Amino acid sequence: MYQALYRKYRPHDFSGVVGQEHITEILKNELKTGKIFHSYLFTGPRGTGKTSCAKILAKAVNCLNSEQGDACGECDSCKAIENGDVLDIVEIDAASNTGVDNIRDLKEQVNYTPTSSKYRVYIIDEVHMLSIGAFNALLKTLEEPPAHIIFILATTEVHKLPATILSRCQRFDFHRISLEAISGRIQYIAEKEGFTIDTSAADMIARLCDGGMRDALSTLDLCAARSRHITGNDVLQVCSLAGSNYCAALTNFIAEGNIAGALAKIDELHKNAVDLTRLCSEMITHYRNLMIAKTVKDPTSLIVCTAESLKELQAQSKDIGIESILNAVRVLADCLDRMSTSDRRTEFEMAIVTLCNPTLDNSPSALLQRLEKLERMMKYGAPITVTAPYAAAAATASATEKEAEEPKTAIEETYEPPIPTVISDKPEVVPMNDIGTNESAPTATETKTDKIEKFDAWADVIDELQGTTPLLAVSLFGSKAYLKGDTLLIDCEDQQFFSFMRGSDPFYRNQIKLALQTVVGRSYRLGPYKRQQQSESTDPLNEIINRLKTLEVPEN
Repeated sequence: MYQALYRKYRPHDFSGVVGQEHITEILKNELKTGKIFHSYLFTGPRGTGKTSCAKILAKAVNCLNSEQGDACGECDSCKAIENGDVLDIVEIDAASNTGVDNIRDLKEQVNYTPTSSKYRVYIIDEVHMLSIGAFNALLKTLEEPPAHIIFILATTEVHKLPATILSRCQRFDFHRISLEAISGRIQYIAEKEGFTIDTSAADMIARLCDGGMRDALSTLDLCAARSRHITGNDVLQVCSLAGSNYCAALTNFIAEGNIAGALAKIDELHKNAVDLTRLCSEMITHYRNLMIAKTVKDPTSLIVCTAESLKELQAQSKDIGIESILNAVRVLADCLDRMSTSDRRTEFEMAIVTLCNPTLDNSPSALLQRLEKLERMMKYGAPITVTAPYAAAAATASATEKEAEEPKTAIEETYEPPIPTVISDKPEVVPMNDIGTNESAPTATETKTDKIEKFDAWADVIDELQGTTPLLAVSLFGSKAYLKGDTLLIDCEDQQFFSFMRGSDPFYRNQIKLALQTVVGRSYRLGPYKRQQQSESTDPLNEIINRLKTLEVPEN
């Protein structure tokens, strides 16, 4: 009979345990010094090596020729334990033996000495499943067992154990195994088994197993049955997964408000036998990664993915507001809870439609998101009937259409820096056809009747750009902006900003317009302005004297 990979490659000594060195080193040192405790508690996620370490410890304490705290694997005791011929190693499934009577039977057995080993070891798996009465019956025996008895308790839910049990055990917390360790182990086993696997496929399996080696090897078994050369596509097909590209595509449809496109994509995935519950979970993970990519400067250690996938996440996160990301996580998490009790496809489609059209969502988080946008629009005087675009892609398309209909302003053609002059209180608009000259005669598109007002929301616009286009935001630090009709006049002397505006690529100009849409709910045409020279001449000598006074230097 074929032996599953997770059984075939179960570690037989502490050196073979992957990713739990902080535990195996302590256990080996205790065995070397002879300081063996009477009760151990192993806790952690499933498939991380708790039961394996318990069996290795049971073998090591009975080994006749222990080597540096590890079992030799060659003595009669080690071989008998490996073959299951020793009655002194007792494994108890607490899920099947939850009652008081089971623990009472155990209490009677511990009084008997081992038949052929130094210690009788009781391994109680899933110990949190014991009843309260069973825990109470176990307490005294667990605290003061006979000298020849060792208890090893294993659980995935340590919070369910009474404090009285926890205080009587030496506790070891098993960690989720790292992506690199699992991927390396998968490739090693594939080589030993005579088939090949792409590094990207091994990394994908490692991500899917959520830090558990047993789940990873079970998935590898399935993939090996499909192909002797395992690729990323094989993993997706075997696990009925959508993959990050489908999650990104669905996210783009949601950002654009494209309900038809999103439902068509779901239908395509459903026909390809993709598990919609798993897809919903993947979408939550995708939005979580977008949140990290948008808010953390270096998200490499927080997002488990390839370098190429990380770049794609960072690019997509720039076009989606953080409020939309957080709301999507909440909506999808609620959907995931409901999918277990109702039609999964219907629930998932309802969640996606709600995300595409936020006005359909009356949850507190969605209402707060919409109120926040409305407050910004009212604060900066935008008409409340104007709805800010939900998606950056839609705003970009709208801006492109508007530019096609309207003549381009000077900032979009020859945006030149103003000549540095002495600043006065009131800025003077530079005519769009005379950028870079000293003349300021009004043109057909600019009349003297237009009133120039300070744009109070400019600081918020820069804050928005800080999240979407940090390089552009840095170049705008210290700048100001004014409104003249439907034109936003930007006062900035940073040369990098001027190079952005004069470039042939409209990306940076569109980013400013998108930020304006997000903050005030409308877009403006962009233009520079030039400050007016003061008519009064300044006496250089008086200026020097004034500077000396500020430095407290006497004039004589």
